[in-house]
Amino acid sequence: MDEASLRALFTKPYGTPAPAEAQWRALYADDVHFQDPTQERQGIASYIEAQKGLVKRCDDVYLTAGAIAIQGKTAFIEWEMGLMIKGITFTYPGTTRLLLNDAGKIIDHRDYFDFVGPTFAPVPVVGGFVRWLYKRFVD
Repeated sequence: MDEASLRALFTKPYGTPAPAEAQWRALYADDVHFQDPTQERQGIASYIEAQKGLVKRCDDVYLTAGAIAIQGKTAFIEWEMGLMIKGITFTYPGTTRLLLNDAGKIIDHRDYFDFVGPTFAPVPVVGGFVRWLYKRFVD
């Protein structure tokens, strides 16, 4: 796993297809562990199901890779993900930590991002409340 392959994995412009199952299986170990702020999955089949579910729920998805750092069997990738749902675009900046096994496949995939703010801030009425709540607890 090198910077070019990670950048390719974390890049998907709007209007392009998501990776095929064979692409996921080529990069991820059969017993991969996946976690993000909304879910936790174990095993490649469950991981692929989660990715397909995300794409299915959205009108379109983009992913853009930023900075990438690799040290030994650990990699970090900054990214921005956009989800287009019913005419509203939700943008999530985040970071992923990947752990690789001896064969160079991803054995642990952990995403870090704020789910609540970008999800509810653009929604009328609810967005104002979320922004108020964040100001109350963050400022």
